[in-house]
Amino acid sequence: MPVLAAAARPVDPHEAVRKVTTIATLPEVTAKIIATVEDPKSSAQALHKIVSHDPALVTRILKVVNSAFYGLPGQIGSIERAIVLLGLNAVKNIAVAASLGQLFRGAKLCEGFTARDLWRHCVAVGLASRDLAKQMKLPMADEAFLAGMIHDVGILVSLQLWPEQLRGVCERAKLANGGGASFCEMERDAVGVDHQQLGQALSELWKFPRSCQLVAGHHHAPAALGDQSRVLVSLVYAADTICCQSKHGLNLTALTQKLDAAELEGLKLEKAMIERTTANLDGLVEAAATLLG
Repeated sequence: MPVLAAAARPVDPHEAVRKVTTIATLPEVTAKIIATVEDPKSSAQALHKIVSHDPALVTRILKVVNSAFYGLPGQIGSIERAIVLLGLNAVKNIAVAASLGQLFRGAKLCEGFTARDLWRHCVAVGLASRDLAKQMKLPMADEAFLAGMIHDVGILVSLQLWPEQLRGVCERAKLANGGGASFCEMERDAVGVDHQQLGQALSELWKFPRSCQLVAGHHHAPAALGDQSRVLVSLVYAADTICCQSKHGLNLTALTQKLDAAELEGLKLEKAMIERTTANLDGLVEAAATLLG
């Protein structure tokens, strides 16, 4: 019988994240935007003041605002108008997408998948989460979009710290093709920590909303959370499963995942909604092409 390699020793995700200097700090303007929008006392004027100091960001935001993604009538020529029409949260999400998109660059994860494929998957999960939230009439469509976009950021940490081991995990997941151990189990076996743990640590460091931190940390197992925290996490779990099954971008992380009733408990998600989002996904991703960079 072949001798199995010993499992890696557990790794502290917060220590790991602090080692990744290239991504541990969000661009200053993005951090300020998140802090401003999360502050209940802030105003549209405060957001405008921050955004207007970064001409490249202004250009990217207006490009998205005027794309098919929002389908607004006429051309929006100013950030002030964009904030009035879309609201602070939507503009924050576009700014975050513009910053994050710069981090998912170039590097190869394994044969057939690059960091851009991971970004495509994250955007698709954000779009699917937003679409499901709208169908369920949940007052969190913008929050769902942001949470979906950042759900797999932990993989960026692994890509920086353990590229060879991550490549091995991806190759192993491809060969298993939905059978055997989960992607997270393979990661913990290879490096001692999984992308959920790393993602939660990184999103805490980035000062993302607590709800988004929980999504990054539990999107493969929402049932582990208490009832109060689960709605958004379960929503992204459903969107992630849909996107992996539909093969949008890097689909290896949830190949073994099925829509489990226990994980979706408390979420009034109907089969028809899942089918509608699945059918609309190609169109949603195409309309959001400007977010993909």
